[in-house]
Amino acid sequence: MTEKRTVAPGIPEPTAPSHESPAGSAREEAVRTLWNPDFRLFFLARTVARFGDGMVPVALAAGLLDAGYGASSVSFALGSWMACFAGFVIVGGVLADRFTPRRMMVLADGARLVGTAVLAFAFAAGAPALWLVYALSALNGLGAAVFQPGVASMLPRLAPDVQRGNAVLRVAESLMTMAGPAVAGALAGFGGPGLIFGVNAATFGISGICLFLIRMESVAPVVTGESMLSELMGGWREFRARSWLWGVIAVWSVYGITVLGPITPLEAVVVTERHSSAVFGLMMTVQGAGNVAGGLLAMRLRPARPLFAGALALFGVIANVLVLAYDVPVPVLAAGFFVGGVSLAFWLVMWSTTVQTQVPDAALNRLHAYDVAGSLIMLAVGRALAGPVAEAVGVREVLVAGAVINVGVCAVLLAVPAIRGLKRVE
Repeated sequence: MTEKRTVAPGIPEPTAPSHESPAGSAREEAVRTLWNPDFRLFFLARTVARFGDGMVPVALAAGLLDAGYGASSVSFALGSWMACFAGFVIVGGVLADRFTPRRMMVLADGARLVGTAVLAFAFAAGAPALWLVYALSALNGLGAAVFQPGVASMLPRLAPDVQRGNAVLRVAESLMTMAGPAVAGALAGFGGPGLIFGVNAATFGISGICLFLIRMESVAPVVTGESMLSELMGGWREFRARSWLWGVIAVWSVYGITVLGPITPLEAVVVTERHSSAVFGLMMTVQGAGNVAGGLLAMRLRPARPLFAGALALFGVIANVLVLAYDVPVPVLAAGFFVGGVSLAFWLVMWSTTVQTQVPDAALNRLHAYDVAGSLIMLAVGRALAGPVAEAVGVREVLVAGAVINVGVCAVLLAVPAIRGLKRVE
């Protein structure tokens, strides 16, 4: 399969590697051309947007709790965002194919800029009505659903080296995931939630401007003259035609319900009860550092079979699960969180790169949307079931079972020939 590349105007096409060191010369050329003007704009858009996303939970918690609405209001506000995102991201994939991804991403940033600005004014003026907060959170979730499918198809057009581009973004997004809540907490003491939402709105504006300024070659819509239902069904047929794709997503659905979903709420409860909320915050930072390290590792390693290498890396998540299952010293706890962060980040780079280089442009937006929707739904189910199941059978039992399932998931990924044998596409 031949992957199409678009190089920014003024940036020369990669030259053929010399006979003396083919692999080294090709890699050096890819590094030089990765940071072309268009990729820099895309990188800035994604980094700033992820920083703003990290501020939202802090802003909602500070604003709604200070207004006296209670913790459930924060959950409902975040839930309305998630429900709209997961429910409409597949439609977003169809829209990206119909109207081109960049156009939909810019429009989505504009809609979220308006919605978040209204939230900023509402909180600055006092205690807003809950229905308004929920409605605007839902609007932002819809915007994210329209925005997200284009992320997968934009990067291969802008980055000559898709894996390195994914790794660079993973590192930056991991850093912003840590920085966003920290900055939001500091801003809460100065200007309250209105200021936080104001900064968040500005991040959508910066993202939209950067995406608008990208000088891509004009790309015709992938599908025209078909109904939305026909396009959805076409995407489903493309999805089913790739056994490695639906195989990984099927296994990942089990993984999301039984391991990744439960670990998020349980780690907050376990670490806080055994140590303190301060230690839990420290563990989140350590895990973020692990994500950065995993992204850096993915820049260096270029396995011939990316999904095989990624499945091997997922064994490292077991360390994160087991340090929660048993009462271990804080340094051991931190080591487990770090290893888990490295492992998951490395897998995500391998998976993203594989999807973006193996799936043709005509189907990439819709297939990425199916991937995102399935993953989010299973994660949400796992998070919702974690508390009741842990109360019924015990926290340790849930976590140990998760570690065993983690081994099984990795074994299945390594056992399926279509997955373990899939070779990288340059």
